[in-house]
Amino acid sequence: MNAANATVVTYFIIRGISDILLLQVLAFILVLMIYIVILVGNMTIFLVVCLEPQLHTPMYFFLCNLSILDMFSSTVTLHKILGSFISGDTTVSAHACVSQMFIFISLVGNELMMLTAMSYDRYVAVCNPLHYSSVMGPGLCAFLATICWLFGFLESTPLFILIYRFSCYKSNVINHFFCDIVPIMNLTCSDTSLTNLLIFTCGLFLSIFPFLFTFIPYIYIIAAVRKIRSISGKIKAFYTCSSHLTVVLLLYVTLICQYMRPVTMESLESSKLFSLFNTAAVPVLNPLIYSLKNQDVKSALKHLRHRIGTKLRKDF
Repeated sequence: MNAANATVVTYFIIRGISDILLLQVLAFILVLMIYIVILVGNMTIFLVVCLEPQLHTPMYFFLCNLSILDMFSSTVTLHKILGSFISGDTTVSAHACVSQMFIFISLVGNELMMLTAMSYDRYVAVCNPLHYSSVMGPGLCAFLATICWLFGFLESTPLFILIYRFSCYKSNVINHFFCDIVPIMNLTCSDTSLTNLLIFTCGLFLSIFPFLFTFIPYIYIIAAVRKIRSISGKIKAFYTCSSHLTVVLLLYVTLICQYMRPVTMESLESSKLFSLFNTAAVPVLNPLIYSLKNQDVKSALKHLRHRIGTKLRKDF
């Protein structure tokens, strides 16, 4: 499109998941139910870990941080679907759009880093179990969590300063249900050469490096498991890592399908489905994976229910 047909944009129109009213109603009901489950599930994990002393370990400390990230990321992206259906307002200011994009990408980077820290925790637990408590002390856990929270925001800042300075767009209609980087880059008519370079650089730091540092420990974990002679010992070691590995694979596969494809109209349509899965289904599955497959969490839940029930009976 020629520059003469471009315009300065002060607000965007979020097209949403579908233009069909029936599908909009179904999407609203589905997203609302999923969002409630996300909040309840992750808040339950957070409260159980905080209230049960038996879960005051490094793995569950990182799991609490992961639950907070899931609640934040789903709130940032899903609130527009819910809000626009209720109010009928599908517009968002340009400043708010870029801010939403920045927060979401930063939270994704934070989550990838948090999973990397959890991978190191699993490595120490399997490969160096006798020194696990001394290596993964409270100081190191707090330091790793702080680095994870800061990394995504600091790494994404230069990229979104450039996006914030985009001066014109071919259209102000975003073919998505939130302000994501792919549809925004597809709409702009500003020079994107430096932005594309930064996207590539940030992609390395936010995906490739965390990917490598997440899976390299598993090479050593597999080697350590192979040295275990008893079958029960092998199963126990694998069980220790299975929940974390499931979440990692789920998140990385979704992100690859969402972002690492050519940008076409067809890919933008399918990208909405992957985005919905990433922002809605993954935060739902995380607490289910860690609770249904984890005896410690299930035991803590039963103990907490018993404590609450006993206290209520005494009060009444």
